Formats: sequence, structure tokens, C-alpha cells
Amino acid sequence: MDNNKIFDINPADFVKLCQKWIDDRLGINTKIIDVRGKSSLADFIVITSGNSVRQVHAISQNIQDSASQMGIEPKSVEGEQESRWVLLDYYDVIIHVFNEEEREFYNLERLWQDDLRPSKQTK
Repeated sequence: MDNNKIFDINPADFVKLCQKWIDDRLGINTKIIDVRGKSSLADFIVITSGNSVRQVHAISQNIQDSASQMGIEPKSVEGEQESRWVLLDYYDVIIHVFNEEEREFYNLERLWQDDLRPSKQTK
């Protein structure tokens, strides 16, 4: 998706900034999944957790505020009111900020394990 870059920063650099912004609000067990060539949705998926609704909100708000200061606005934000699972769609980077219970239940990391992804070959 690099060819369709929306912002003046490449997705890999934006992910590094997101990691810092997550760390600033003490995000838990942050995973960055490189899906370049594996998905048409994004280049990177970031998954992190907070211990409480308040922390999930603080993490997602810090990402949005920090990115906005750079002139980067999300395409969409979902789940912000409940703040149990907030999805931030920054085009080439999709960020999931979970309450720990929701993260464990949905287990998105499992979807991107090599052996569970659908094969590109059809039989």
C-alpha cells in the first residue's frame, strides 16, 4: 500500500511513532504485525491493551492527538465511546486498542499466524 501513501510519512515510520505514543500511555503487550503483501487492508496492524476503560481511552486519544499535531487524521475511529475496543484506521496502519478481556476473547493476533491465514492458492 506504500504506493497509495496518504500522508507525508511512510507507514513503517508512522508505526514507530504509534509505538512511542502507546508506550507514553503504558500500553500493554503491544504487537506490530507487518501484513504487507498479505492483506489489501493495510501494511501494518498494531494491537495493544490497557488495564481499564480509562487507559484504553487515554492510549487511543494520545495516538489521535499526537498524529493530529502532525497533520495526520484517521479515516475512521470506532468504539471510542465504550473504550473497550477502539479501532483507529489510519489507511495503511490499523490500530486496535483493547481492554485486556476483549483482546483475550477476540485474539486478533491468532488471525495473522502463518498457519491460520487462508492460502493464496486455490485447489
